[in-house]
Amino acid sequence: MTKTKLLFTVAGFAVVAAGALSYFQGRNPGPAFIDPANQTLVMQGKPIYDNLCASCHGVSLQGQPNWRERMPNGRLPAPPHDQSGHTWHHPDALLFDMVKNGLVPGKTAPPGYQSDMPAYRDMLTDEEIVAVLAYIKSSWPVKVLKVQKEITLQQQ
Repeated sequence: MTKTKLLFTVAGFAVVAAGALSYFQGRNPGPAFIDPANQTLVMQGKPIYDNLCASCHGVSLQGQPNWRERMPNGRLPAPPHDQSGHTWHHPDALLFDMVKNGLVPGKTAPPGYQSDMPAYRDMLTDEEIVAVLAYIKSSWPVKVLKVQKEITLQQQ
């Protein structure tokens, strides 16, 4: 890995960490653990994901190419939501807030952060957002789910 790529990778992780820290300092309690074993939720979430999320995050949750490298506009491409991305590093309340309100600088993202992630609060109900997250989480391996559940429950 070149020094430039390493620098961008480290900077990307720093942005995510700063966003998470900022979020946890002023967050409202979100949903309890979203259980991907709830097949009703998963089945409700799949068509919503396919319709609204797959165009950026991929039909197989694989994200956009080079998702860790900034685009010419300075923004990061859409990350994967499968186990190869960082979605599972976040508690459900943060994921819910990101979908509902987008990435909000100073709340769910570092101050000044710009993203192409839209807010879905006017398009989806809270229940539909939970269903989408259940669908995404249903693709994660058991070990990843266990870690993400621990992260979620620690933030309750």
